[in-house]
Amino acid sequence: MRVEVNPKLLRWACERSGTSIETLTERIPRLTDWYRGTAKPTLKQLEHFAKVTHAPIGYLFLSEPPVERMPIPDFRTVVNEHLDRPSPDLLDTIYLCQQRQEWFRDFARSSGEKALPFVGSARVGDDVEKVARDIRHALKFDIEERRKMATWVDALRSFIDQADSLGILVMCNGVVANDTHRALEPAEFRGFAMSDDLAPLVFINGKDTKAAQMFTLAHELAHIWIGQSAVSDVQASWVSEHKIERWCNRVAAELLVPLAVIKEEYRGKADLMEEMDRLARRFKVSTLVVLRRIYDAGGISQDQFRQIYQAEVERLKALVAKSGGGNFYLTQAARVSKRFSRALVVSTLEGQTLYRDALRMLGFSKMNTFRELGHSLGVG
Repeated sequence: MRVEVNPKLLRWACERSGTSIETLTERIPRLTDWYRGTAKPTLKQLEHFAKVTHAPIGYLFLSEPPVERMPIPDFRTVVNEHLDRPSPDLLDTIYLCQQRQEWFRDFARSSGEKALPFVGSARVGDDVEKVARDIRHALKFDIEERRKMATWVDALRSFIDQADSLGILVMCNGVVANDTHRALEPAEFRGFAMSDDLAPLVFINGKDTKAAQMFTLAHELAHIWIGQSAVSDVQASWVSEHKIERWCNRVAAELLVPLAVIKEEYRGKADLMEEMDRLARRFKVSTLVVLRRIYDAGGISQDQFRQIYQAEVERLKALVAKSGGGNFYLTQAARVSKRFSRALVVSTLEGQTLYRDALRMLGFSKMNTFRELGHSLGVG
């Protein structure tokens, strides 16, 4: 069975995926003929094309290309230029998180859970130190305990567990669902927050470095505290054009590296690079965050900060290129939030949620994986 497809939709799907028709022709030899209108694809061939380009199959039957908009506010910028077109990987990740959040909201409501008081408890412009203290107190976030942790991984895992225990669904993944062929690029986004008083959700790009993930989580928590959903512009340099992002970055920095503490800890006569490395290990944050806090504490001038910051950005890029980027360290449950996973497994085993729906939200294709997840959580 041959199907009629507007060539504009084929072009739209290719551009949306970031791949040219010429490149895709290597995998779909008849694509050029379809685009020229000299041949029509079968339904099976069109489904293959949709899978390769990560395009919803239904969109390919429209008369004109759709205008896809970000489902939550988009504050991302690169060199202060707004990013207009999100990738299919980012969009599909947000859509999946929206489904999970909606399910958990219904689950929490049916379980009689009450609204979380900290969601929306702050306002942009509130005193940064006070808001950071409030978040630290709510999380039971002890900076001295973090100092004693052996690795960045331990610190990040503890930070995520603290947020999870408070009622926030923290999801950390470096691919779309469990598709290892669809890596999430930190250059496009580092994280996002989806505010809700019953099911606040934070997503962290697991492909980013552990130190960067610490700052992303802190930044997204600030978004939850002001009740603002957004794909974030998470930059320690605070050059964002958005007032909200600048404020959230300041709260994140104060949460992780209190100004009063950095003033005590910073050794002004020591070598700056050595101090940055030492303090980064001490606070379990990136050297970029430490550099910013040293500047805030009056340890270096603005010109020094700008020069050293850019040099450090280039150095870290080179290190990431050599190492191949971040790796998964979390269990499957943590990739979709331990709180969410536990609730979903329990609901499914009790017959309240269909296995089909549970597998879809978890990104699983096999029941054995679902059972293993339940066992790891002590459920089932």
